[in-house]
Amino acid sequence: MTKEKSILIKNIYYMLSYAFTTLSNGGYEDVAAEEFENIHNLFAAILAKGIGRQLKQGLYREYRDITDDMTVVRGKIDMQGTIRNRLTRKRSLTCEYDELSENNLLNRIIKTTVMLLLRHDRVDQKHKNDLKKEMLFFSNVDTVDPGSIRWQTISFQRNNNTYFMLIGLCRLILEGMLQTTESGEYKLANFIDSRHLERLYEKFVLEYYAKECPQIKASASRIPWALDDGYGAMLPGMQSDITLSKGNDVLIIDAKFYTHTTNMYYNAHKIHSDNLYQIFTYVKNKDASFGNKAHKVSGMLLYAATDEEIQPDNSYMMSGNKISVRTLDLNRDFSLISAQLNAIVDEHFA
Repeated sequence: MTKEKSILIKNIYYMLSYAFTTLSNGGYEDVAAEEFENIHNLFAAILAKGIGRQLKQGLYREYRDITDDMTVVRGKIDMQGTIRNRLTRKRSLTCEYDELSENNLLNRIIKTTVMLLLRHDRVDQKHKNDLKKEMLFFSNVDTVDPGSIRWQTISFQRNNNTYFMLIGLCRLILEGMLQTTESGEYKLANFIDSRHLERLYEKFVLEYYAKECPQIKASASRIPWALDDGYGAMLPGMQSDITLSKGNDVLIIDAKFYTHTTNMYYNAHKIHSDNLYQIFTYVKNKDASFGNKAHKVSGMLLYAATDEEIQPDNSYMMSGNKISVRTLDLNRDFSLISAQLNAIVDEHFA
């Protein structure tokens, strides 16, 4: 059973709506109300709705440098090109000028993603029809090689911040579902890569607490090493998935999305040792940062539940700190998921 199959498709939408708040700000009600049989239709419907909303505002355009032969001067004359035209008896000037164009990286990413969805047999025709109509407005936009996209260099500012959700969803699709065929062409897989679902899961839990639990502070904060002499050269950084805090009361959560929530060792189920070492290290170093102040620091491994018979649900006291291991069943109604997440806060910050 694949990870996508073990998660209600509707809950992937809810996870996306917390990761990208645009989805919960209105305008996507019909998408939220629709029942989807697979993740491809869900992504196609969200993209179609999002692109349609963007088209009403206008496609983002950037200035690009153009060099062209013209009969009248525009911009700056390129002397070398103009002399070359004279030598070949062309009666034209070579000019360099800037022009606003929708043929930029953001629009290319969207068009590339849509073209892949249009070729996928799991996308229903009604969603393909919506996307095809919108692609008419992208006729002057090229596609891009998905493998060449440097996602970390993409930035958003006032003129293009409405693209944040669209590009984030395209990245989830292209990075998490892209495969290369033997002929070197790209196609979308039937199921999303678990690594990218894990990132979505982490983002969802963090943003859920940030939005739904205002009584606490939710962040993905860095944790300093408790160094005796202050020397920390070459030590790796410690970045928590989710840190919940209320004054000096802290709960550090590591969200884990695995195919198997436990390991088998001599026919016995054991918690992933590296996960446990990691959360213990986070907790003890955070605990030390308070010094002699009154405080409480706890840790939790929050696994996405699988269809395995045994799911971890344990708490341990380790050197004065509570370390818990819990599972969150994403294959239930979202109200039950919400109740479980709220219960974690109530239990720790009671």
